[in-house]
Amino acid sequence: MFNLYYLSTTTSARRQCIVLYNHCLRLRRFTMATKQDDNVLVPLSEAESFVERCMVAVGAKPSHAKDLATLLVCADYRGHFSHGMNRLSMYVEDIRSGTNAKDGEPVILKEMGGTAWVDGKNVLGPVVGRFCTDLAIKKAKEAGIGMVVAKGSNHFGIAGWYTMRCAEAGMLGMSFTNTSPLVVPTRAKKPVLGTNPLSLAAPAEKGDSFVLDMATSTVALGKIELNNMKEIPIPSGWGTDSNGQLTQNPSEVLQGGGLMALGGPEVLGGYKGYGLSMGVEILCGILAGSAFGPFVRHWTKKEEEANLGQCFIAINPEAFAPGFPGRMSTLMKECRTAEPAEGETEVLVAGDPERQHMKKVDEEGGVTYHRNLIQLMDKLAKDLTIEPMKPKA
Repeated sequence: MFNLYYLSTTTSARRQCIVLYNHCLRLRRFTMATKQDDNVLVPLSEAESFVERCMVAVGAKPSHAKDLATLLVCADYRGHFSHGMNRLSMYVEDIRSGTNAKDGEPVILKEMGGTAWVDGKNVLGPVVGRFCTDLAIKKAKEAGIGMVVAKGSNHFGIAGWYTMRCAEAGMLGMSFTNTSPLVVPTRAKKPVLGTNPLSLAAPAEKGDSFVLDMATSTVALGKIELNNMKEIPIPSGWGTDSNGQLTQNPSEVLQGGGLMALGGPEVLGGYKGYGLSMGVEILCGILAGSAFGPFVRHWTKKEEEANLGQCFIAINPEAFAPGFPGRMSTLMKECRTAEPAEGETEVLVAGDPERQHMKKVDEEGGVTYHRNLIQLMDKLAKDLTIEPMKPKA
């Protein structure tokens, strides 16, 4: 099948086929070479406890440490390893360097019936996000919709953590954040915008839900970092080198290159991802009066506050046509029961891959981490003079 497609395509398409084929071969060899010993199983409760121990050790307020621990382990539980334990060292360093406040609480600067403008007071991003989400939910219950925009925030983890909170309250939830400039605009050479993730969650019947959680870049930076840590190449279209050219070398992306907007090259629709990233920036940095675009500090620099802008929206479906959960379930069922394409076994909707991963974690009694990450966490524990993370016996 590959040979037939290869012979029927243009020279440019043939080159892309060769790149993809070679990547698949390398990935297959890596997978076959990976041993069970490379993985370490850690109970969810222990993973959360370890995060809390680390954050409290550097002076974070215990309740703030708990919010962060819940979020990071939720990310790993759902299979989003790029935004879970892999990010802990960054949060620790932000607190330890003093660029992230150890305590304090977000405050409301301006408030109307269905809206609020919040100053996050430079505390941990998950603390700001939870505060804003709960406020948005409260307003949605009263006014039908709640929209809360925050400045003075920090990296807030997976965007879905906040929208799922809305869905659990029977609301539609949306969340957005701007980030450090890591994404190269279509036709540009250097990063200007962030990965600027967004999430939409919608409740359905019988506890089911639609949970879209995505970056407006082709992938999150964490996935580039994980491939670099594992010493395996990245697919073409994930990132560029320092000259703005496509690369499959993760280190070139991390050292002077940049991420590509969702879609990758312009010919594959990357300009649409570029537009989505701009849209998130408008709702966050521009609307909140925080840092925005290229003026957001780079995430590795600790000399100044991040001052990220974030937006949280809760919508009460009861303010509109009755029967929303039923219609949502019907639409999801239609997608899931659609006839799979040749070679595929099932059709999924947003949130299904995460549910499958959570089921696997529950069956195994813990989340599986790569040994390289465990070694980094052991080193962090030693540095903080705390008890290391204990794998499942």
